[in-house]
Amino acid sequence: MSVDQDRCCSSGQCVLTAPTVFDQSDEDGYVQLLQARPGPALAAEVRLAAALCPGRAITVSEAVGDPGADTGADTGSGSVGEPA
Repeated sequence: MSVDQDRCCSSGQCVLTAPTVFDQSDEDGYVQLLQARPGPALAAEVRLAAALCPGRAITVSEAVGDPGADTGADTGSGSVGEPA
């Protein structure tokens, strides 16, 4: 999973949806990724945060929620991967 701060519009939807995975910078309000590989318990929250992001700044890999999988295969900026 990754975030694109250039696409971030500082809405904070990601932080409200998955606060243990995302935060916002105190300086500019842009998204900060706290966990690049959240575990299975957070997969639904992460996918929802990506879907709610108005700037489509969150990229979720197919393997989010699968701790043993390679998370390098992104599905595209802001898209939501299928459950692992």
